[in-house]
Amino acid sequence: MEQSTGQALRGKRVAVLMTDGVEQIEYTSPRSFLEQHGATVTLISPKAKGEQVQGFNHADKGDQFQVELNVRDASPGQFDALLLPGGVSNPDQLRLSKESIDFIRNFATEDKPIAAICHGPWTLIDAGVAKASHLTSWPSLQTDLRNAGAEWTDDEVVIDGKLITSRKPDDLPAFNDALKKALQIDAARADMGASS
Repeated sequence: MEQSTGQALRGKRVAVLMTDGVEQIEYTSPRSFLEQHGATVTLISPKAKGEQVQGFNHADKGDQFQVELNVRDASPGQFDALLLPGGVSNPDQLRLSKESIDFIRNFATEDKPIAAICHGPWTLIDAGVAKASHLTSWPSLQTDLRNAGAEWTDDEVVIDGKLITSRKPDDLPAFNDALKKALQIDAARADMGASS
């Protein structure tokens, strides 16, 4: 039984879009969780492939993570889900990257799971995804999200169609589980569609 759990997401490909200032645990926890369940995870950034992204543990510098694919070279068709970690300056910088916002917008257009945590949902405003969506986030973003037309609630995880949002690192277990379930549901739908 344990073996099948480890391969529940085999064949699934998840993009993580981030840059300097990312909240480290909001990247490392989901990545580790997804890989333990068999998914392939790729770190995408407006930085060049091979460059380093500076992680943070709240206000303190953390580890650096190597960019695996420049966002200009990435296509939503290559991936089954998109993960948007938080940290304050990470999404703030992504909002200034036209390629990053286009990537998020195109991902939403393809109706694939997008999971954003903490300050990560900030980028959904610029991508036009927040409007008419039910979301949560770090509390300081609620006014921005509401002004963008979102319904905001203070919940551990909010799932609205293919959109999964959480508030903070404490929510990571529920957030990771919700992303795993979304990928499994998508796989089941694809299997049913293929046989009919």
